[in-house]
Amino acid sequence: MSAFGDLKYPADFRSFEYVNVSAPKGGTFSTIPWGRSYNQSFTTFNSLNSFILKGDGATGMEQTFASLMVRAGDEPDAMYGLVARSIRISADKLTYRFTLRPEARFHDGSKLTAQDVAFSINVLKEKGHPIIRQQLRDMMKADAPDDATVVVTFAPKRGRDVPLFVAGLPIFSKTYYANRAFDESTLDIPLGSGPYRVGRFEPGRFVEFERVKDWWAKDLPVSRGAFNFDVVRFEFYRDRDVAFEGFTGRNYLYREEFTARIWNTRYDFPGVKDGRVMRETLPDETPSGAQGWFINTRREQFKDAHVREALTQAFDFEWTNKTIMYDAYSRTHSPFQNSDLMATGKPPPEELALLEPFRGKVPDEVFGEPYLPPVSDGSGQDRTLLRKASQLLTEAGCEIKDGKRRLPNGDAFKIEFLNYEPSLQPHHAPYIKNLATLGIEASFRLVDPVQYRARLDDFDFDMTIERFSMASTPGDALRTFFSSQAAGIKGSQNLAGVASPALDALIDKIIAADNRDELRIACRAFDRVFRAGRYWVPQWYSSRHRVAYWDVFAHPPKIPRYTGGVGAPELWWFDEAKAKKPEQTKPEQAK
Repeated sequence: MSAFGDLKYPADFRSFEYVNVSAPKGGTFSTIPWGRSYNQSFTTFNSLNSFILKGDGATGMEQTFASLMVRAGDEPDAMYGLVARSIRISADKLTYRFTLRPEARFHDGSKLTAQDVAFSINVLKEKGHPIIRQQLRDMMKADAPDDATVVVTFAPKRGRDVPLFVAGLPIFSKTYYANRAFDESTLDIPLGSGPYRVGRFEPGRFVEFERVKDWWAKDLPVSRGAFNFDVVRFEFYRDRDVAFEGFTGRNYLYREEFTARIWNTRYDFPGVKDGRVMRETLPDETPSGAQGWFINTRREQFKDAHVREALTQAFDFEWTNKTIMYDAYSRTHSPFQNSDLMATGKPPPEELALLEPFRGKVPDEVFGEPYLPPVSDGSGQDRTLLRKASQLLTEAGCEIKDGKRRLPNGDAFKIEFLNYEPSLQPHHAPYIKNLATLGIEASFRLVDPVQYRARLDDFDFDMTIERFSMASTPGDALRTFFSSQAAGIKGSQNLAGVASPALDALIDKIIAADNRDELRIACRAFDRVFRAGRYWVPQWYSSRHRVAYWDVFAHPPKIPRYTGGVGAPELWWFDEAKAKKPEQTKPEQAK
């Protein structure tokens, strides 16, 4: 199934086109976390439950659970059966009847039944992470009339992508949780049904996942050529620079580089020079999403959009990119950056038809060119932009008194930038300096990852850096980032506290789109209104993945567009011939 019914593969397809069906099985893939979901952290973990709010979940736990269906990497949102053998959708598209494969098993050999599927969907709706619960808002119930059939019922006017989300949820054992609390952090290894099971681990240091060699689904079309490593290991470091040193010492073998300074200055260690470490730049054709300093509009000093725009005027992207980041990035404008969903130019009639009901309720600029952040002179302190920022602050009632910028109530204007990454301090320093020029007392607060996560979940911050990646076919998930409802839900992704009736209505239009043209129009209209709200200080993005790895791996020649990354480790494999080369087995490099 897919959002609009467009599917590439026929019912009898043998495998996805982009995989190497002859890829050998074996070897170890080791890395550090480069992405996170729900309660996961980049730098630590203390729980093997990564689907709830409590605790810091271990990266990679999703590999241990099977789902009803899995996504194809070369289609925007198409899904094909894993645990589900077939699916029947009612005429009103509110009832989905999944028939399960009889061979589906948990890792202990017990049969995976429809009761397990129904339990999993219902318990996630009731006790899962707030992001999951919100995306299941339009899922009414999941029933199991017999062992092989799951019936999922959705609400009228449900989000277009909610059935896809449900089909991709992990499936838990109902029996396993009969005498265990689902919504508690735990280091007990859960009973899974996926291609990997949890192996060795030390909380906060590393976790290994071992390939299930007799996995019941290994020969299904959606699995052939994937999950090739015997062991997938994640290493956790508290400091980004220390993590890089770990890579140079071969403590782990694969690294996606997100720091331009390191990519341009530190890949000169012996492993690179003598060819034992490979570097590749691979295209990223997916929407780059929204990265920036998100402004907590729940706080009184940020409620005025003039103030928020002033904060954008004070950030000199051009200087930061040139001086700190080696001109490696482009400026982010939109949450749909790097896609055709981003608004450009004046709104055409189709977009105006969606925007007209909000005339007078949203800024007038919505009906003209979409907002673009300012371009500085690259000096680090562009006087023209700072003068504009000062004017905006004054218009908002924030005047200079006794050399300090004051809020309308007379209190000093203070901003605390919250983060857990010391490597981001250089990016904050020039920004804080410019804010000081405006009379704003700004500071950088570094906290440990656990405290950082807890403060974000409680919305206890002024401004913080975050990156949100949008799907190629956005839908109900937009509510978790930008809806009024999510603004008040603890642990939601609506960090800025966006609460706009216009955006809520446009999200509904996006969800209700019947085809991709309608989707594109609705997303562009949404983009105009969101940008006009000045909810964030846009930072930067790259349309490339920078990866480095010790030369013991191979990967498909063309990484599919919609994998959301470079297909590692799912589509890569261990190359034994490379690993046996003398230069890869030097004594000083052996572990």
